[in-house]
Amino acid sequence: QVQLVESGGGLVQPGGSLRLSCTASNSIIRFRTMGWYRQTPGNQRELVARRTSGGTAIYADSVKGRFTISRDNAKNTVYLQMNSLKPEDTAVYYCNAEQPYYPWGQGTQVTVSS
Repeated sequence: QVQLVESGGGLVQPGGSLRLSCTASNSIIRFRTMGWYRQTPGNQRELVARRTSGGTAIYADSVKGRFTISRDNAKNTVYLQMNSLKPEDTAVYYCNAEQPYYPWGQGTQVTVSS
C-alpha cells in the first residue's frame, strides 16, 4: 500500500510562488507517471501536471509556463514549483499516480489572495 503525504501549501499573494512536495511511502512510484491534482469545493479534482517515469512533463493549459513538476526518485518525492500564482489557483492540491490511483493523501491547501 502506498501512502502519499503532501506539504508546502500556504497563503501567498498574487504573483507569488510556492513549492509543493509529495513524498510516497513506497519507491514503486518511480515506475509510474505521477501527477499533481487540485480541487475546489463542489468541483471534481483536475489534473494540472504530470510527469512520466521517463521524465516527460505535461501541463494543463491553465498552468503551462507557470508550474513545473519534477521528481526525485531517490527520495520517492514529487515536486510542484508554482510561480506567478493567481487567485484562481486557490485549491487543495494532491499528488497521485494516473489511474489506478493510490489512496489519496490529505492534500495541501494553497490560497492565493491579497
